[in-house]
Amino acid sequence: MRWRWTVPVLALTTALAGCGVRPTGVLDAGEPAGGLGRGMRLYFASDDGLQPVPRPDVRLTSLDGALKLLIGGPNASEREAGLTNLVDWLATIDARAAAPDRVTVHLTDGEGPVEPDLSVGQLVCTLARAQSLLRGSRPDRVRVTLVHTSGRSLGPYRCPQFLTR
Repeated sequence: MRWRWTVPVLALTTALAGCGVRPTGVLDAGEPAGGLGRGMRLYFASDDGLQPVPRPDVRLTSLDGALKLLIGGPNASEREAGLTNLVDWLATIDARAAAPDRVTVHLTDGEGPVEPDLSVGQLVCTLARAQSLLRGSRPDRVRVTLVHTSGRSLGPYRCPQFLTR
């Protein structure tokens, strides 16, 4: 009677242990997943539009800190790759979060563009990324408004409006 149960139990154990899965070596699966990624990014201009440049080791404490990084411009290798900074007109640094998904940049009279261009895109995208890191909002949903002391304003804008389609 023991043999009657022993054979089916051994057969079932062998089948479950094998499962048909064989060991394999390392397989190349292609490029890593893309997307929003982590860490700070600055946006600089190129012949192809705005380009995000990672600054993974940067720890932000304020939006003004992100503006200081942006004003510092691209490093030597980034300049050699054709990236440039168009926000050289930015003299004062005063960016404030109005809400988790809204930022206001206060400009002095005579400072900055009068219509949206790539320099505005640099500000909008860099500040949207910074706001997302500081307040946990999604960078593509952050709206940035530029306000002159005269009361004239540009925006609100979102970063996707300035990215190459």
